[in-house]
Amino acid sequence: MYAFDIETTDKTELYRDLAAALDSLTADEPDAIANMANVSALIWQYLPDLNWAGFYRNLNDELVLGPFQGKAACIRIPFGKGVCGAAATTRETQLVEDVHAFPGHIACDAASRSELVVPIVVQGALIGVLDLDSPNPARFDAGDAAGCEALMRILGPRLVG
Repeated sequence: MYAFDIETTDKTELYRDLAAALDSLTADEPDAIANMANVSALIWQYLPDLNWAGFYRNLNDELVLGPFQGKAACIRIPFGKGVCGAAATTRETQLVEDVHAFPGHIACDAASRSELVVPIVVQGALIGVLDLDSPNPARFDAGDAAGCEALMRILGPRLVG
């Protein structure tokens, strides 16, 4: 059983602690699905004000739902569609303060107001994306983007075996 002591209001310290916990959870586990499941649970537990935290996997140039925490979600997202599809196509983090203002936003949960999507790229290949939703407008900022990008740099290589 894992028990992590992550209690801070300082965002830099929070993401440093999350990175250490993620590293500990995934270091010796070769199964990508197990690692995504534990990381989505970790993020769900320690990042405040989320209503969805999880992964979409790149399967044959389409994003397919992976492990997550939150309400049931869209199963398949074409590249270029919605915030996740934009991140997959551009391979750039998408930080959306108001999802209703994002052209083509896919509303899996009507309560979502802001979203952060981080592509997971390993040796030039898109593995998938980390998707975080919040019911709060402008919930995510550059610190969250940088923190989640750092988390995915640790996790990414552990998803390709």
